[in-house]
Amino acid sequence: MLAIPAIDLRDGHCVQLVGGDYAKEAVRLDDPVRVALRWVAAGFSRLHLVDLDAATGRGNNRELLREILLRAGVPAQVGGGVRDDAALDALLEDGADRVVIGTRGVEDIEWLTEQARRAPGRVVLAADVKGRAVVTRGWAKETKREILDLVREIEDLPLAGLLVTAVHKEGKMQGTDLALMEDVVDASPWPVIASGGVGSMLDLRALDDRGVAAVVLGMALYTDALDARVVAEEFAE
Repeated sequence: MLAIPAIDLRDGHCVQLVGGDYAKEAVRLDDPVRVALRWVAAGFSRLHLVDLDAATGRGNNRELLREILLRAGVPAQVGGGVRDDAALDALLEDGADRVVIGTRGVEDIEWLTEQARRAPGRVVLAADVKGRAVVTRGWAKETKREILDLVREIEDLPLAGLLVTAVHKEGKMQGTDLALMEDVVDASPWPVIASGGVGSMLDLRALDDRGVAAVVLGMALYTDALDARVVAEEFAE
C-alpha cells in the first residue's frame, strides 16, 4: 500500500479541515510549496493536491498548484473543482500525473465516461461518503446514491483509481471506516485509495490488510501523530 500526503489549498495556504467543515480549520500553513518539499524529503513518492477554493466555488489556487507540480519532483494527483473538459486538460498540461474528478463525475456519469475514455488511466474518481451515501459539492450535498451502487454503475470505465473519503471520519484521527473500505475494495475493479480518519500505524496496517491500494494522509501527518519518515518507509508501494 502506498501512503500519499494530502496538500489541501485554501486562500493560498495549506490547511486541514475537521469533518469537512470549512468552519473547523485545524491546520493552516503559509507556504504550501515548502510543505510539499517537506513531504518529498521525508520519502513520499506521490502527492495528493486539492484546490478547496475551486471545489467550493470560492476561486482557485491554480498558480500555486502549478508551482508545486513544477518543484515537487514526484507524481501528483490533483483535484478540486474539475467540472469541465478544460479544467481536466489544464491540470494535465500543468503536470498532474492524474486528475481527481469529484462532484461532476458523480452527478454526471455521461461526462465522467467521456473524460475517462479521453484520458484512460489518468482519471481518479473521488467519491466522498457519509455513512454509505455519496456527497458532492465540497461535502455539502448528499446524493441519493450509495457508494456500492455508484461502483456498479461505472465499473467498465478505464479509471486510474477510486478515491473514497469517509467524510464522517475526516480529520478526527479516531480510526478509519474499515467496513466501508473493505466493501468498496471487494466491489471495485480499480485500485482503491482510502481517506479519512487515519490516526496511527495500526490504522494504516488495517487498511493494507483489507486490500486498499493507497491511502491519503492529512491531519495525522500535520499534527505529528504519525512520523512521516516511518510511514514513508513502511508504506512505499
